[in-house]
Amino acid sequence: MALDADVFGQLLDTVGRFVDERLKPAEAQVDADDAVPEDIVKDMKELGLFGLTIPEDYGGLGLTVSEEADVAIVLGRTSPAFRSVFGTNVGIGSQGIVIDGTEEQKRRYLPGMASGDIIGCFCLTEPDSGSDAAALRTTALPSGNGYVLNGTKRYITNAPRANLFTVMARTDPDTPGAGGISAFVVDADSPGIRLGKAEKKMGQKGAHVCDVIFEDCPVPGDALIGGVEGQGFKTAMKVLDRGRLHIAAVCVGVARRLIDDALAYAMERKQFGRPIADFQLIQAMLADSETECAAAEALVRDAARRKDAGEPVVKRAAMSKYFASEMVGRVADRAVQIHGGAGYIAEYSVERFYRDVRLFRIYEGTSQIQQLIIAREMLKEAQA
Repeated sequence: MALDADVFGQLLDTVGRFVDERLKPAEAQVDADDAVPEDIVKDMKELGLFGLTIPEDYGGLGLTVSEEADVAIVLGRTSPAFRSVFGTNVGIGSQGIVIDGTEEQKRRYLPGMASGDIIGCFCLTEPDSGSDAAALRTTALPSGNGYVLNGTKRYITNAPRANLFTVMARTDPDTPGAGGISAFVVDADSPGIRLGKAEKKMGQKGAHVCDVIFEDCPVPGDALIGGVEGQGFKTAMKVLDRGRLHIAAVCVGVARRLIDDALAYAMERKQFGRPIADFQLIQAMLADSETECAAAEALVRDAARRKDAGEPVVKRAAMSKYFASEMVGRVADRAVQIHGGAGYIAEYSVERFYRDVRLFRIYEGTSQIQQLIIAREMLKEAQA
């Protein structure tokens, strides 16, 4: 259910001030230290950012997809690492439970996730299974009244600080592909769980990823999401539909920040006795960026509205994520070019954002996977 318009407007204003007054001034520090300060994390909890999409019945704000997109665009105006702190709780870390979890699972985990006391993450990718998610090898074999997990999950966002893992594992090794995959909620303090070293990344410093290794890890039978085996891959795909719209909205926000910074620099920087904003080739780069950002925003908002209306949005979510993530990469490149040599210097935010936005074309499904999804859905529609 959508929030009252005035209440939601106040939320957007509050988040906007938080971005401008607390997050933007800390961007360089986070990049240098590779850590988000704990006092900022505390403020995020108090603002309710960890529970944006968790239903009100479980302590969250219960935002619609359209409202979530609005908030994500505002949050995109600062370093993506800040959003990653609570992003898994808002998206892939909680939505499997929200969408397909039992009532007991929802009441056990969602209130803590909404408050930020429980940090969740999503364990799908493996060393030999990324884009081909249905080929995952992690197993969850029956043992007594529960299961035993074995396998390695790779590049798991927020795993170093997580309290809860949503794990995709094969409960039926004899069933190939998606049919034998089930989803589990696994407490991070369970025996048999080991974390790999935190990875050093190209960008998004302050957002941490590592391997999660399960070695004869026992999980109770009630850890099976929804209590039904073989539904895990379907759960993952439902989660990713909404997650892709969220990432697309963040890309729009980041692009808007880059355009604002590039425009301000172009109006201030002088060459040949004039602001470089007067030169048509600079204007062309600004115009292209503005147009593409507006197109991405329109695509995201349309897809979000349709999802809120209950329409299938597999294709539109993929289109949104594909176009917006590619778009923000082009905008970042132009922003660096407009800054010239200064754009290659860490003193300017565009250098950092140029590194940060590269990940958007990879996680939650690469651009190439989005292309395949879009084409597959087109063929289905044509054959219907």
